[in-house]
Amino acid sequence: MKPATLITRLIDSFYWKPFRVIMPLQTFRYAACGGMNMVLDAVWYFVIYNFVVAHRFFDLGFVVLSPHIASMLVVFPITFFNGFWLNRNVAFRESPLSGTTQLFRYALSIGGSVLLTYAGLKFFVEVCGIWPTPSKLLTTAVTVIYSYLAAKYFTFRGAVES
Repeated sequence: MKPATLITRLIDSFYWKPFRVIMPLQTFRYAACGGMNMVLDAVWYFVIYNFVVAHRFFDLGFVVLSPHIASMLVVFPITFFNGFWLNRNVAFRESPLSGTTQLFRYALSIGGSVLLTYAGLKFFVEVCGIWPTPSKLLTTAVTVIYSYLAAKYFTFRGAVES
């Protein structure tokens, strides 16, 4: 059995009555995939921030990266490709768009998410004084609605709801 089929069946097994009343299956799958990717993102961010970046600033010569921004940049490729794969193969698998078009559009929509994440981290850590990991979680929560709308109406437009 393919991993996408296995993940889809696992997610669908939790699509019980309360969820059926609130949202369509495609939205439920998107939420589950997003939740999995968000947990992966938070875990990797914590590990990278605390053990790889180790709270250090990075002077690249032309810019100095704060530890929370450096960690975000290291974690980004992991969650980018994981999120694309989950969305393409689980949540929006019936999209008529080609994989190349989806990947390009996904990159554009994620660009917006990165800008929101950057601004959110700057705001929560540097203005509000909140620790970086909780700040990352708050910022991620802010981007969820934007990401869903971008995926449904732009990146994977035309995906048939199953």
